Amino acid sequence: MPTHESTARSHPDIDAPDRRRLPPLLRRAWFSLNQAFRRRIHHLEITPDQFTILRWLTESAHGGITQKQIADLMASDPNTVASLLQRMEGAGLVDRQPDPDDRRANRVRLLPKGKRIYSHARKIAVDLQAEVLENLPERRREAFLADLETLADACRDKLDHI
Repeated sequence: MPTHESTARSHPDIDAPDRRRLPPLLRRAWFSLNQAFRRRIHHLEITPDQFTILRWLTESAHGGITQKQIADLMASDPNTVASLLQRMEGAGLVDRQPDPDDRRANRVRLLPKGKRIYSHARKIAVDLQAEVLENLPERRREAFLADLETLADACRDKLDHI
């Protein structure tokens, strides 16, 4: 298997100053999309991360999901997720109860207010995604998203090979 150094030597110009580079492009795209979404949902008094949690809870079974599952899905620190959920619970969007299968874990469930807020925010998210993807020819949009998923999976897989 090639080492990091041998791979870099076999592609000497991959990081040349005049080339497009994956990390800054992904960061710029993510940051801009996240900030645009943040501004559009500000009036709903939620953040993009809170929207993401509401989406996962909406798409999960009625019993909710555990805090650990949320941390894993977000690739985030459990303390950060606990803090996010504490604010969401205080706002009446979710509740946390001990998991009946594992009393050490908390199961997070969506409350009616969370469902209403999610419904409004989802429309905003879908509209923003459509606006951004309109910058690509329609015939390339699904292929672009499939390629982006492939790259996201490859990046995640690199975590396991460190």
